[in-house]
Amino acid sequence: MRKALRWLLALVVLIGTVSTAGAATAAEPKAVDIKDRLLSIPGMSLIEEKPYTGYRFFVLNYTQPVDHRRPSKGTFQQRITVLHKDVNRPMVFYTGGYSVSTNPSRREPTQIVDGNQVSMEYRYFTPSRPEPADWSKLDIWQAASDQHRIFKALKPLYSENWLSTGGSKGGMTATYYERFYPRDMDGVVAYVAPNDVVNREDRAYDRFFARVGTEECRDRLNGVQREALVRRAPLKEKYEAYAAENGYTFDTIGSLDRAYEAVVLDYVWGFWQYSTLKDCADIPADARNATDDEIWNSVDTISGFSFYTDQGLAPYTPYYYQAGTQLGAPTIHFPHIEKKYIRYGYQPPRNFVPRSIPMRFEPWVMRDVDRWVRHNADQMLFVYGENDPWGAEPFRLGRGADDSYVLTAPGMNHGANVAGLVPEEKALATARILDWAGVASAEVRENPSAAEPLATFDAKLDKRDVQREPALRP
Repeated sequence: MRKALRWLLALVVLIGTVSTAGAATAAEPKAVDIKDRLLSIPGMSLIEEKPYTGYRFFVLNYTQPVDHRRPSKGTFQQRITVLHKDVNRPMVFYTGGYSVSTNPSRREPTQIVDGNQVSMEYRYFTPSRPEPADWSKLDIWQAASDQHRIFKALKPLYSENWLSTGGSKGGMTATYYERFYPRDMDGVVAYVAPNDVVNREDRAYDRFFARVGTEECRDRLNGVQREALVRRAPLKEKYEAYAAENGYTFDTIGSLDRAYEAVVLDYVWGFWQYSTLKDCADIPADARNATDDEIWNSVDTISGFSFYTDQGLAPYTPYYYQAGTQLGAPTIHFPHIEKKYIRYGYQPPRNFVPRSIPMRFEPWVMRDVDRWVRHNADQMLFVYGENDPWGAEPFRLGRGADDSYVLTAPGMNHGANVAGLVPEEKALATARILDWAGVASAEVRENPSAAEPLATFDAKLDKRDVQREPALRP
């Protein structure tokens, strides 16, 4: 009897299945929109969505603990952006190490792998700053832990391979993230990342400035820099009027005179950081016979007289705090300028951070990172520019490194990238990035010289030129 009943029930189910097959297909659940999937992540909230052809772009807040060692001790809202292409494409995790742009942009590795991109605003850069701010929680481990939590939150949505990247302080950030969480990423592409292992040993920078570019260009730059200090009195009067007109103050650095010298001493560094050898044609060739306005305009164009004001320094307080506590900062000398013209020399980061914020330098932090990279780097690529001062102290690889590379783009500045490498190294770097992302074709794996970016260059979306920022800030 039970057999007959089971047979009858099976027949009814079969008939029902056949008769309603079309209806069942029509009733399949609709795929959940990516915005809804992002917002279903605990702690994630939407600030805005901006359209861009071929992508979805979201500006989001993500709730982070102020202290990852003690998550119960308070939280803050950290801005991130997501440039979404397809959950079946790789993800590139980008940070510049500063504030995040809220406009759609695509970094070079994202174009190379034709992937998605999540970008993180570095903690303590406004508005991603706890209130009140406990500055002792601004360190490289806490920031790496921010990235780790974001990765864990997004990995279930974006399950393909992940790469981390960043330029300058962002390249440093990507490196530190790999040091503390080496199992998260499938590859790292760090651009122009300084590596100040011993903060007090900076002779590498002096050697760099003695040979960079051509003698003619160095002489032009040195001449203008020296002349700006020789003419300190008249040019300071111009600076005082400029500051009064714009409402600038100098409480943090201490005086207008200190700010003036800091701007002038940044001049040569700033030129090589953001310019190329051909731009030497714009530098006054005979500084001693140049007008005051010509000297002022050249220094202002390259260094920026507004930067060491309270208003100019304020957005970079988190950077200078880190430079003075963990990252280190360069000190260079000026053999072309008589000592009588230099009152302060290169000033330490402490002078650029309000005195109300305590600072103490930890010399072991960068030594630890450097040691780890030398002996443990795995699937890491470092790209430097030949004429970039920040590359004077680069990351280097030791015997323990595996499938990792340090490459230098000839003639390039702080905007050096894979596209600027010599052809053989460009192909090698592109092939490794594709392979780490899990999207290298069989042809590329067999012949790296065939490697090309998978996405077409988009002049609006792809950011290949270095963003103009004040000198002496990576």
